Amino acid sequence: MRTIMFVLGTAALISGCAVPEGRLRAGLEHAGLSRPMAACMAERMVDRLSLMQLRRIGDLPRAGEAVSVAEFLHRVRSLGDAQVLSVSAGAAAICEARRLVG
Repeated sequence: MRTIMFVLGTAALISGCAVPEGRLRAGLEHAGLSRPMAACMAERMVDRLSLMQLRRIGDLPRAGEAVSVAEFLHRVRSLGDAQVLSVSAGAAAICEARRLVG
């Protein structure tokens, strides 16, 4: 019985940690980034920003179509949070380099 409770508790904890990353990834896609770029960036950003900061990024206005990373960062800059901009720019640079290297 204890083993089952431990496994269920661990599974709930792990799934709870994935929720902010999933929401951020969806928000980044909603903001116009491609699915691969959004997934890569969300993975790097989720542990470096507070939940409030992650929500603010996820609430960026919807882009009509895929935007460039530069356009996305311009919109992030409008949030007025230097840490969000720094983390977003760093994640974008790493993910873009990864994409280019393949």
